[in-house]
Amino acid sequence: MTDLPTVSVIVVSWQRPMALRRCLLALGQQDHPQLELIVVADAAAQEQTRQDLAAARRLAKLAVNAAPNISVARNIGLALAAGTVVAFIDDDAVPEPSWASRLCAPFAAAEVVAATGYTRGRNGLSFQWTAAEVDQTGQDHPLPLSAGVSLHRGTALRAVKPVGTNCAFRGAVLRAIGGFDPAYRFYLEDADIALRLAGHGLTAVVPAAQVHHGFAASARRRADRVPLSLHEIGASSMVFLRRHAAPGLWPDALARLRAEQRARVLRHMVDGRIEPGGVAPLLATLEAGLSDGAGRVLDPLVALDTAPPAFLALPGTGPRPGRVIAGRIWQRARLIKAAQAAVQAGHLTTVFRFSPTILRHRHGFHTDGYWEQWGGLFGAADRAEPVFRLWSFPARLRREAARWAELRPIPAPPDQKT
Repeated sequence: MTDLPTVSVIVVSWQRPMALRRCLLALGQQDHPQLELIVVADAAAQEQTRQDLAAARRLAKLAVNAAPNISVARNIGLALAAGTVVAFIDDDAVPEPSWASRLCAPFAAAEVVAATGYTRGRNGLSFQWTAAEVDQTGQDHPLPLSAGVSLHRGTALRAVKPVGTNCAFRGAVLRAIGGFDPAYRFYLEDADIALRLAGHGLTAVVPAAQVHHGFAASARRRADRVPLSLHEIGASSMVFLRRHAAPGLWPDALARLRAEQRARVLRHMVDGRIEPGGVAPLLATLEAGLSDGAGRVLDPLVALDTAPPAFLALPGTGPRPGRVIAGRIWQRARLIKAAQAAVQAGHLTTVFRFSPTILRHRHGFHTDGYWEQWGGLFGAADRAEPVFRLWSFPARLRREAARWAELRPIPAPPDQKT
């Protein structure tokens, strides 16, 4: 991995200290050996991060995020980034150990200016986001691809979308186009970058560069993904149209946005997560946001002329051995103890815990620093799988371990003993 370009990973956080802590723990397990960490967060989270880093004897560049504007915060991080590649991940996401190295590898080709990977959803198994192009109205178009890395040349009208929680850019080029547009406080800032970068080179889609995205609660949504406000979605959508689309395209685009958001809110109402009386007030925030976006000042974007401080490598990253620990649901306490010991010994640890049921599987990163998958021995892990299938414990363990072997070190055959 010595031929990988250096990478600066920027994490922006706003009042989600526990999610941030878990994200940073996973970033400390990256197999990329030349990675610097930049955290742009509110003052309280910064102090927590400072203490955590000191306790772990790790180094990072820290900056205060004074207001909830993701574009401004990412530009603050960009000004500190000394890596050839600048990568971004959300504070409520955790990366696979191979994420940064996989995402950076395509930049060995001089024409590559951006890269994006695949993102798994809350259950840790299903994909929340794979690959798509975005057009000049902000509409996404799924992009069916094979499993390998692919390169794409976009236009100012349509380009591959580097999803914001799993993307990387050539730092010099990102600065040259002016970084992120501060008019997008939240939403569509990644789509805007896609169209603005299109004439500067190729975008790589890297399916094996994966993160797990959990949708933590924020001022805009609850932990169950119920929106508290649609204001910034409306505002950013209007800004996007003003920046990229001919006015003749606006009516259809706005009608589609209103229909999509109304359908989204009604689904939550039908599922019992929103009271019927809450639908109209919530949709009113979308209209207020559209009005706000129509009036926002759109300043010209000029190159960011910054000289970042010297590269500050995060200690402890680089390849490390893997460990698999597996057992039954009633052995949970013993499995946790074994996993904690394995993490302390420096292993990338994955725990599999099966019950004699048909419960669906879930997969995630534990705050103690190990990955874990739990569910029924006979239950489905993938939505395409049958609800029930007869398995022996060793066969199911081999099947589930193989699922992750491309993304992190998994001993083969996995050791069932703890």
